Amino acid sequence: MQIRSILYVEDNPLDIELTMEAMKENNLVNPVIVTNDGIEALEYLRCEGKYEKRKTGNPSMILLDLKMPRMDGLELLSIIKLDPKFKRIPVVMLTSSREEKDLVKGYDLGVNAYVVKPVDFFDLIDLVK
Repeated sequence: MQIRSILYVEDNPLDIELTMEAMKENNLVNPVIVTNDGIEALEYLRCEGKYEKRKTGNPSMILLDLKMPRMDGLELLSIIKLDPKFKRIPVVMLTSSREEKDLVKGYDLGVNAYVVKPVDFFDLIDLVK
């Protein structure tokens, strides 16, 4: 059985570094593909642009930030969940936003889980676990 990748959509380099380190601490074996906004994530999913030569197939899950340039997480989520090729990919919103409207909108659009990023690195390790 092939181990499928995780698509991590995040624009903050520090958050990327900390999350990747937390995944490493938990011995995650899935390859993690990092894209920096919704547009790049769509290109990855659709095998377009710099991802046109990647091996086809959907990631096992998408970790999705909320606030990003060009296309934010909620806009990407709405596109993914309307597309029959991608709508069954589990999406976890991993964000620093504690605003209830973001939470409600995420669930309305079909997010599988909404997780507020912890400030402490060791809390992040526990979250990834």
